[in-house]
Amino acid sequence: MKTRMEKAASVATLGLFTALTVVLQMMSYIIKIGTFNLSLVLVPIVIVAVLYGPKYGAVIGFAFGATVVVATVTGLDGGAFIMFNTSPVITVVLCLLKGTLCGAAAGAVARLCGRKRTLGAVLAAVTAPVVNTGVFLLAMAAFYRPLLYDWAGQTDVITYMLVGLVGVNFLIELAINMVLTPSVLRIIRAIGRE
Repeated sequence: MKTRMEKAASVATLGLFTALTVVLQMMSYIIKIGTFNLSLVLVPIVIVAVLYGPKYGAVIGFAFGATVVVATVTGLDGGAFIMFNTSPVITVVLCLLKGTLCGAAAGAVARLCGRKRTLGAVLAAVTAPVVNTGVFLLAMAAFYRPLLYDWAGQTDVITYMLVGLVGVNFLIELAINMVLTPSVLRIIRAIGRE
């Protein structure tokens, strides 16, 4: 059973990582590499998921999704704003669901790895962007088909989804997550031992 101190530390950590997630997501709309947004937001989600488990990962993922909803509704995220105008309820549910699921899945994968911490961190770091992007692509195919065909134009829809919607952004997000998450976790664990 957790002591009051441990519970307080968990709540403080959750608050800190929630704030970090919100700030990183908002920064991703501003910081660009060419035409691509630089997104570091999955790193804190995975760190919390690995350290505290799927429930905490889901909470931080939900905060990420809620931040995306705000950016969507306000028009800060142009593509999501178009999706919102097409189907507001589905867009809000999609934003919240994909964030929550990516955090929960990362925590579940890390937990499945047990004592193999580095393997768990790497697999969790891969799982989060795969789930986040996978849920997005499934929702696009299921609920936004006319919009998808409109955006694809003369391009094959599958090719457009994989290259245009996901493509380089996903690969950059995956690489950042795979490098930063295990590194930051190693630092956190080393500091915790002192």
